[in-house]
Amino acid sequence: MNRPFNTLLKDFLTSMQNYKLMSANTIKKAKALAKDGVVKIDEDLYQVKSTSDTSKSYFVTSNTCECEGFKNFYKFHHGKGLTANCSHLEAVKIFKKMKEN
Repeated sequence: MNRPFNTLLKDFLTSMQNYKLMSANTIKKAKALAKDGVVKIDEDLYQVKSTSDTSKSYFVTSNTCECEGFKNFYKFHHGKGLTANCSHLEAVKIFKKMKEN
């Protein structure tokens, strides 16, 4: 089903706003994870390595992650109209784009 242009534009702008708010370190981690830390499990389910503890990994979908950073996002950004994000979620987005090309 095609989404209306206004919805796509709003989603894109929100994504760009979130991207600008991510630290350079978060972006760097996401890019590294996308190269060798993401495994596709199912249509919209991925397993992504932890960058801080090599014995851990997290299940990630297109818009959720099990990590503490994602879970705590709204504690730090409450009321700012932002969508929760983390390096694992960004890694999946980058991974998907790499697979498209």
